[in-house]
Amino acid sequence: MKLKKLVEETRKLCDPYCFTDGRDFRLKAINPSDTGPLKTEDKVRAKKTLQMGIDTLAKLQDVLYAQDSWAVLLIFQAMDAAGKDGAVKHVMSGINPQGCQVASFKAPSVEELDHDYLWRCQKNLPPRGHIGIFNRSYYEEVLAVRVHPEFLEKQRLPPGLVGKKIWDHRFEDICAFERYLTRNGVAIRKFFLHISYAEQERRFLERLNTPEKNWKFSAADIAERRYWLEYMSAYEEMIRATATPWAPWYVVPADHKWFTRAVVAGAVIDALASLDLHYPEVDKAKRAELAAAREELVGGKKPR
Repeated sequence: MKLKKLVEETRKLCDPYCFTDGRDFRLKAINPSDTGPLKTEDKVRAKKTLQMGIDTLAKLQDVLYAQDSWAVLLIFQAMDAAGKDGAVKHVMSGINPQGCQVASFKAPSVEELDHDYLWRCQKNLPPRGHIGIFNRSYYEEVLAVRVHPEFLEKQRLPPGLVGKKIWDHRFEDICAFERYLTRNGVAIRKFFLHISYAEQERRFLERLNTPEKNWKFSAADIAERRYWLEYMSAYEEMIRATATPWAPWYVVPADHKWFTRAVVAGAVIDALASLDLHYPEVDKAKRAELAAAREELVGGKKPR
């Protein structure tokens, strides 16, 4: 399948879950078990399409790296067990590791708490020509920190800066930060993998009941599950406030991993295809250099 047609097909798959204006967004409008135009019996076909997407991503990333003009930042947010790690692993499986970097953000360190909340993420932004992946991000500052006010206390902000407006201010700052990055050649795509409460329970039990998956389970996951409704409210408001044309949110149904990965792959392909990527053009001096090198190789000169 040619790139143009593949992009058109993947765009049809992804568009229903893409939000560039969150003012009318409602989380309940997205069914976590939705598979779009695909049915459960299409799972095998979806996996073949995903592999085609992986191959296409590898080619596009090669051009991105060679052009060395744009950087791409992919941000993944989700509740525990929604499949962030699996999506990154499968969708990016064909990417050249030299042109890709992954940063995971957990509880901030003492050093990180001594800086503004964007500081630790800024340090991990991808350079030009690279794809950067944030497994969680600065969005935790309007999610986990909002659900757990005690986290905000640890940031030791001046009293006058902490109040009812703090979340609105952070939304404004994040939008401005992403606008700044975009204006400096960083293409941003954000993914919220939307898993249902019931499917999360099933995956937690699978981790508990399968010895090879025990390592994935943490008691903290159950503790966070108790705040499900608070998190859903925080996610909805976050998307409503920060979905923009320059940094859209993809709210991806996550109950079926095969479908989640197909949508994520399609969105990344669409993002790269929109950048008008091309290999660097060779100037006159470089062509002369190449011609001289070719002549020497063809001439068969022996070493001195």
